[in-house]
Amino acid sequence: MPHHEFQPGRLLAGFFIVLAAGIYAGDAGGLWDTPWFVVIPVVTGGLCLAGAVGSMTGLIRRRKGRTAS
Repeated sequence: MPHHEFQPGRLLAGFFIVLAAGIYAGDAGGLWDTPWFVVIPVVTGGLCLAGAVGSMTGLIRRRKGRTAS
């Protein structure tokens, strides 16, 4: 199995997209009533957080690479 780098930004983005899908699935299944605009801040906030985490991860990896060589 090939190994790859762990990317926490992508993990967070996927989590918030799955959360939005779960919100809509609960609404479609009749468990609760969700207004259409509720998911917009969930997805937008999740993508912003994922971008910030991805940027920080890139900075940390670049700094680690500079000190290691």
